[in-house]
Amino acid sequence: MTRTLTVGAAQLGPIDREHTREMVVERLVALLRQGADAGCDLVVFPELALTTFFPRWYTEELSGHDHYYETEMPSPVTQPLFDVAAELGVGFALGYAELTADGHRYNTTVLVERDGSIVGRYRKTHIPGHEDDEPWREFQHLERRYFEESNEGFPVWEAFGGRIGIATCNDRRWPETYREMGLQGVEMILIGYNTPIHYAPDPTQNRLQGFHSHLVMQAGAYQNGTWVVGVAKGGCEEGVESLAESAIIAPSGEIVSQTATDGDELIVATADLDWCNDYKNTLFDFDRYRRPEMYGRITSQKGVVT
Repeated sequence: MTRTLTVGAAQLGPIDREHTREMVVERLVALLRQGADAGCDLVVFPELALTTFFPRWYTEELSGHDHYYETEMPSPVTQPLFDVAAELGVGFALGYAELTADGHRYNTTVLVERDGSIVGRYRKTHIPGHEDDEPWREFQHLERRYFEESNEGFPVWEAFGGRIGIATCNDRRWPETYREMGLQGVEMILIGYNTPIHYAPDPTQNRLQGFHSHLVMQAGAYQNGTWVVGVAKGGCEEGVESLAESAIIAPSGEIVSQTATDGDELIVATADLDWCNDYKNTLFDFDRYRRPEMYGRITSQKGVVT
């Protein structure tokens, strides 16, 4: 019997500074209900789905943006999303800024099952951007100031009848992300992102943002025989144009569904999880073909050595 998982990519449009969490949660609940009407088992929301992308602004004190972080999940404000999920029997993945009790700041995604219970949590590994004030920029990308790099790796969970993994935004650009989960037999990777169109260090890449985003996710899907669900917060947020183009990608590397707007939009695909085996057991039979003894530089060396 074929194992299928109906998944929805719940793209968000802009969230501005004046938008309260209550307003945002209402939008998330509306998308979750759309997902239920479409027969979804799982709905995937973007990175930092509860607030505006606050690392675009510098604060003198590191704690200057702490009001954008969640200190508990669920919280009284986000509990309605968990309650509706349990009521509808639809799970979700939600990206948010996490402030731990001992003062650590992470870019986090939580995976929630259809009964509203938390399956697991992923904290972003590859943190892009810069750490210090660079006022010359049109807008800043201070993720490395406001978030720590996770040391927890890339877990894969048995959930939704399959093996589910999570990555976040810049993680999708690194092949190690997918391979780490591929080596655990992952069958679906959920990736939320906030990607500005303008890239200050090299604006020649601006026109390629959509191409590059799809390129890495399609390659990761194909090379590891897994579904990939990429979900954006897109549109013009606080004057910054961000990439939309959310996509659901099959283990073949083909895009099977893609958003048509840069606002709140749900796309849906019924994922045949057993399709993954067509790649895991043939061209990418890791046990037969991988040569880990030849890949020593990947884990022993960080920068380029000529």
